[in-house]
Amino acid sequence: MKLCIKQMFTGLAIGLVLLPAAPVMAQPANRPLRIVVPFAPGGAQDVIARYLGAKLAGKVGNGTVIIDNKAGAGGIVAADAVAKATDGATVLMATGGAITVLPHLQSKLPYDPLRDLVPVALIADTPMTLAVRSDSPFKNVGDVLRAAKAKPGDLSYASTGNGTLSHLTGALLAQAAGVQLLHVPYRGAAPALTDLMGGQVSMIVTSTASIEPMVTSGRARVLGTFTRSEVANLGKPPTIGKAGKLPDMAVPIWVGIMAPSHMPAEDVQKLAAALQEVCKLPETQEQFDKLGALRTCGSSADLQKVIAEDDQRWARVIKQGGIKVD
Repeated sequence: MKLCIKQMFTGLAIGLVLLPAAPVMAQPANRPLRIVVPFAPGGAQDVIARYLGAKLAGKVGNGTVIIDNKAGAGGIVAADAVAKATDGATVLMATGGAITVLPHLQSKLPYDPLRDLVPVALIADTPMTLAVRSDSPFKNVGDVLRAAKAKPGDLSYASTGNGTLSHLTGALLAQAAGVQLLHVPYRGAAPALTDLMGGQVSMIVTSTASIEPMVTSGRARVLGTFTRSEVANLGKPPTIGKAGKLPDMAVPIWVGIMAPSHMPAEDVQKLAAALQEVCKLPETQEQFDKLGALRTCGSSADLQKVIAEDDQRWARVIKQGGIKVD
């Protein structure tokens, strides 16, 4: 792509201000707000969406908010549905997979995240961790990196799937540290954690929400988090950057709201304001703490910045690692 994400989003924002709404658009005030979630019910992102929906009720559209789960193809199904929505009231609970990762892994997508979607608000960060079994000989990140340097490619880490943010975050660590780690992909966190507990893999890169029950029960230890600051609900393990003495290891696994690029700018701005109001509520912090999520509460511009940085990061990691999806 010849234009960077920042340039594209800036152009789209200007276009939304200057151009009138497309004639096929319905009046969103007469319709419920529909938040499309690219995951099955029950996960952290789905819980966040349902919480936001409950708090937004009465504030947007006709006062009703519908949560629409469209899982499949790493987020492609949901992102494509929102990109093509013409009712003026359908938005995406967006994460990096469909927006900043898949464009670098698949040559052809049914939507263009730069052209077809615009950022509305940054909501949360569901951080990644590097974790081991409680009886693992690795006591810290330094132990892991020393073992990996001593036996290149021998030390394994589980991920939630090939080409997922879990996989790419592990690859980022290996590349930054100059080591070779054996990537073992699974179909989600549950089977990956099962094999971690069974000793089939040495480590796992997974979200705080996935690993927290194992930490609470004493079956796993978090060696570090891919964050800028310590995560309290995991016993405050060090950040990967600090523990491994590595720069640029803060990797936001962001959650935000995006809208179709043809949604009227005025409606995007109203939704952004309502989301900011909900995000800053004290009970929102409490809810996110239970999920192991960090409250970020950012504007459209904040989300735009995160997406641009994310896009550059994963493009680099994928190219350097020669990463491909089946």
